[in-house]
Amino acid sequence: MIEELKSEVIVNKVGGRFKLTALIQKRLTELLQGARPLIEDAEGKTMLEIVVQEILRDKIAIEGAPIDERPEGSNTEPGRQE
Repeated sequence: MIEELKSEVIVNKVGGRFKLTALIQKRLTELLQGARPLIEDAEGKTMLEIVVQEILRDKIAIEGAPIDERPEGSNTEPGRQE
């Protein structure tokens, strides 16, 4: 899983390492406060693994990103899809 974080694919998906870090931190906080995972196969995964998979599967995006910069399939609501 840590290898996925080293990949340029995930870094480029959100627009850079700083944005990736901010998105991971925000989503981890949401999960710790009781938010449900946005992926179906979350059982047995750490919260960090869940967040990484949510990003890779376009379930969440960086807040404030213009719509044309969001990955295809992203919701118009900043932060995550429902």
